[in-house]
This record gives sequence, structure tokens and C-alpha cells, in this order.
Amino acid sequence: MANIKSAKKRILVNKTKAARNRSRNSALKTAIKKANAAIAAESADAKALVIDAIKKVDQAAAKNLLHKNNAARKKSALAKLL
Repeated sequence: MANIKSAKKRILVNKTKAARNRSRNSALKTAIKKANAAIAAESADAKALVIDAIKKVDQAAAKNLLHKNNAARKKSALAKLL
């Protein structure tokens, strides 16, 4: 356990940021799965779900959860399937 005040604060801040990243990653994966499922089922709202998933991918890239090339690859795969 840390003894220095700044190290204790870093532990708390890192825990908060890790939880936020975990939540955002989970939301991203869920959006992509929903879009893929809608495309596979040829659903009427597939286009809207793909747009939502692409938006989430862009947000994840902006927050440095995904590398920009990884984000581009995910967006391209979704668009190609649609």
C-alpha cells in the first residue's frame, strides 16, 4: 500500500478511470453486437444501429480506448456488412 499522499490519490484516480473505461468498452461492444445482429437478421433498423455503433467507435477512439486504425477497421467492417 502506498504511503505517499500523491500515490494514494493516483490509486483512487486510476480506479475511477479504469471503471469509466470498462463501462465505455462494454457499451461499445454491446453496440457493435446489436448492429451485427440486426444486419444478420436483416432488420429494418439495422442502418440506425450501425450508425449508432460507428458513433460509439468514434467516441472510443477520441477517448483513446481504441487506436485510430482499430477504430477505422471496425467502422469499415460494419459498413461493409451493411
